[in-house]
Amino acid sequence: MSGVRFAAHNGLVPLTDLGAEGVLLVGGGRAILLQLANPAIGHAVAEHSNFAADPLRRLRNTLTYVYALVFGTPAQIAAVTAMVNEAHAPVRSETYDASDAQLQLWVAATLYETATRIHERIFGPLGDEDAESVYREYAVVGTALGMPASLWPANRAAFRSYWEEQLPGLTVDDRVRAVSRQLLHPTTGPLWMRASMPIARLTTAGLLGSELREAYALPWDPHRERRYERLMTVTSRLYPHIPARLRHWPKDHYLRRLG
Repeated sequence: MSGVRFAAHNGLVPLTDLGAEGVLLVGGGRAILLQLANPAIGHAVAEHSNFAADPLRRLRNTLTYVYALVFGTPAQIAAVTAMVNEAHAPVRSETYDASDAQLQLWVAATLYETATRIHERIFGPLGDEDAESVYREYAVVGTALGMPASLWPANRAAFRSYWEEQLPGLTVDDRVRAVSRQLLHPTTGPLWMRASMPIARLTTAGLLGSELREAYALPWDPHRERRYERLMTVTSRLYPHIPARLRHWPKDHYLRRLG
């Protein structure tokens, strides 16, 4: 584990310390594919959304939303909430409604579970008290869109039970699989983004787990697994020692763009 430690506020590590880390972006593909594997979300996206046609816009909007919720002013939070509500309005199907609190819970859960998984891999585990503090604060990702706060599981143990209950209901059919291929093999967007996709595909597959990896038909073999493990090991050794202003650059960048 790295010797880098987070500054504690009132004795606890706040969500702002965890959420500022740019390395969490490597989990973006995993979180999105977990969301799409919920049939209500995946089918609505496949039928009505064009986010796969403009992946950079999807990434920019998601990051701006999360960063504003955690670090933004009340005006910024109101602006990104309106932006997300407007984006979700046309993405509907017979089984999907963006105002459905259970679906908002699932989206927030995928972001929390992915972020904390990566954070633990890079920095090591938080203590129980710190981890519970971060967990309670993470509810804002769902409540900002209207999810009742009471729907967020009461503690990490309750969240783990909720998470395990959801996994058997995840399914990936041809329509959702096609969306994932567009997402992971973009033909549009800036060159730097397309050039980074081999690493994004590797980390997404490595983080996703065997069952969903197979469901999405993501290539995986011992060679890829070794590459993934080497990448994560090197990142965990080097990343914590990068100056904070560089580690936090994505957060600062997207908040500046929001104004």
